[in-house]
Parts: sequence; C-alpha cells; structure tokens
Amino acid sequence: MNRSLDNLIQIKNVSKIYKLDEVEVRALDDIDLVMKRGEYSALIGPSGSGKSTLMNTLGCLDRPTMGSYQLSGQEVVNMTRDERARIRNEHIGFVFQNFNLLARTSALENVELPLMYGAPFTAKQRRDRAKEMLALVGLSDRLDHHPGQLSGGQQQRVAIARALATSPSILMGDEPTGNLDSRTSREVIEMFRKLNEERNLTVILVTHDVSVARHARRNIVLRDGKIIADTTDHDAAALALKNSQELV
Repeated sequence: MNRSLDNLIQIKNVSKIYKLDEVEVRALDDIDLVMKRGEYSALIGPSGSGKSTLMNTLGCLDRPTMGSYQLSGQEVVNMTRDERARIRNEHIGFVFQNFNLLARTSALENVELPLMYGAPFTAKQRRDRAKEMLALVGLSDRLDHHPGQLSGGQQQRVAIARALATSPSILMGDEPTGNLDSRTSREVIEMFRKLNEERNLTVILVTHDVSVARHARRNIVLRDGKIIADTTDHDAAALALKNSQELV
C-alpha cells in the first residue's frame, strides 16, 4: 500500500512574515507538518504562538510568505484567491468560537448557506441536505429557530451542521468551546470525536486549553511560530505548553 496517498496535508518550510512598520514578525517560522486523512489533531499554544496563523494557512484563508502547502495533492501556495475559495469550499468546514451565524436567519437557512457556492444544488437539495445535517447534530426540532432563540450549545451545533453541509474532508474548530459552559463544551467535543471516528473526518482543533487538546489523538504545540512538540503523549504536550507559557 502506498502510504503517501494517506497524506491529506503536507507543509514544507512554511513561513508567514508580517511587516509592522520597520519590524518583521515571523508568525510562522520554517514549519514542516504532515497530517494523514482521518487524524484528530489539536494545535495548542499561548497567545501569539502562531496557532491561529497556522490554522488560517491550513484552512486556505491565507497563504504563506514562503514554502509549500499541498492539500489533497494540490499546491495551495500559488493559487489565486478564487482558487483558494474553491478548495476551501470543497475540502474544509469551519467552526468558530463566536458561531458566526446570520442573526436574522433560521438554523435551516444558516446551514444551507455554503451549499449556494460551488457544486450546483437545487433549492430542494439544499433544504434536504441542511435538514439531514441538523438531524445529525440533534436539532431536527429547531429548524426554524433563529440564533437568538437558541442556547450557545445549540448555536454551536448549527455551526457544526453548517460546516458539514458540503461534505468536507477536514473539520476545523477555532476555539470551538471558548464561549460554552463546561457541560456543553464536553458535548461539543464529543461530537467532534464521533465525527472523526464514525465518518473518518480529519479534525483539527485550535485551542489554548489542555483539557480540550487531550481529546485529540495528536497534540501539536507551537511557540514563536515554531512547532516545539508534536506528540500523542498528552502529558508531554501539556508540559511543553506549560514551559512555553512560562517563557512568554
């Protein structure tokens, strides 16, 4: 079996450099990273470590200043903005800390939204797909509710349903439990685990919370734009994170 076919994400010598006046800031500094299809990984690190920049790079929201990023065998770095938007829509679903739902739009319509781009769907196909995804996250009885009529946990479930609507190969969560209480956080993280195990969905969580990162099988710890630990040993990752926070 050719194991290289399992490599969904391949990053080599990636740097992201910002210029603030005369100062050059390396948000990512010569990173190498490989993620296989079906992995469940957490990107962790203190504020300013580069984890959000790495997520934006992996999510094709931004492109690196230098280096190579191949997603499912396609080189992303040289793509135009429209090409990156297409590959995002095909491969990646995002779940954000603040839910990012349209306030005056029903749960059903929020989940339908990404289906209006990319592959053509009829109105009925969009509605049926949105209903299916909301049923998957346990919200069949909330189709017509607007975000303001839903709890924080329910809003995040709508956001997960929306992220899954286009059948992405990668589900990215940017601090997805940051605005939730502990019980609801556990429910959301359990949903990520089930999606990973039952649908072989590649899951990437960005978090500063060790207790959230422990649910991932792989922890990637960043500091100053570099990967300082890449391990399946959660205690080793927690120690690397603690040490990095003490140095900030």
